[in-house]
Amino acid sequence: MKGHLHTKLKGTSLAALMAFGIAAPGTVLAEIEWLSVTVDNDLFVGEDNGYTNGIYISWWDGPEGEEKSAPGFLARWMMWSMPAAGATAIDVDIGTIGQTMITPDDITEDPPILPPDDLPYGGLLFYADTFVRAHEDYADSTSVTIGVVGEYSFAQEAQEFVHEVIDSDEPCCWDEQLDDEVVINVARGRTWKTWESDSGNADFLLTADLALGTVTSQAGAGLMVRYGRGLRRSFATALLISARTTNPVAVQTGGYLFAGARAAYLANQIFLDGSRSYDNDFDEIEYDEEIVGVTAGLAYSWKDFSLTFAINDLNVNEDDDAAQEYSEYGTLTVAWKLD
Repeated sequence: MKGHLHTKLKGTSLAALMAFGIAAPGTVLAEIEWLSVTVDNDLFVGEDNGYTNGIYISWWDGPEGEEKSAPGFLARWMMWSMPAAGATAIDVDIGTIGQTMITPDDITEDPPILPPDDLPYGGLLFYADTFVRAHEDYADSTSVTIGVVGEYSFAQEAQEFVHEVIDSDEPCCWDEQLDDEVVINVARGRTWKTWESDSGNADFLLTADLALGTVTSQAGAGLMVRYGRGLRRSFATALLISARTTNPVAVQTGGYLFAGARAAYLANQIFLDGSRSYDNDFDEIEYDEEIVGVTAGLAYSWKDFSLTFAINDLNVNEDDDAAQEYSEYGTLTVAWKLD
């Protein structure tokens, strides 16, 4: 009876989150311009532990003619922080449903090696509403995320299904995962195009971002260098990389290489700090609060499709093995235009 009730609750929570994600943006599906799928995985960097997998499905709504895109239901609550649109500003609303998963280094170890010596089993299922406003030389973004950590993130079911399909080791100990918790986060960012070559084939961007909430709280600043074609139309997408749910993308036929670095102060991170609710018999994972991250990749667009691949290290100075496993991963985004 208890297991049946849990199954019903899981199904109800997933259906509610998906329904909210579709209904929350201020548009209907017919008005969506782009869809994108992003996959994060540590297999891209030759590992299968730590930040095991993340999958994110996003829908993008841009302006139509003279009518600007409206912020979604959640992002609307942060619009007080955005500057006025102006006649030439381009607005884009992005809704995302995503799942993030972490595991210990050895998923067959029973009982598992617990924090602080390794990462816990943990999952996050969420909906995020992001609004981007691009001007000629700078762009702003704001986002609001709501989600659940723990059993109702469906991370256990997702990993078991994938590992069964690819005939990989079965994870033993998802019953030891992080406790159930409803989470919320708000974020605000800006990027400035500080330099552009005469040919328009290279530019230099500066970024600043702030996030507050139970998923993570951090403040950072960074830079990005890009080289390629179509840079003027896509510089605002550099803001998306800090959200960890998508990548900088090339749009309307173009392509470029990019490399960036970011320094930040990390006040909390649920997969590292959240281990305190996971078991009271051990200490939390130690990690650097002052972090320096790097990213490098390429973005390419042809006709109605866009492809981006990047390798990321959220903290190149991290010495703790468990925290280091969380910070290194590769990411792939495929986007396609619907109209």
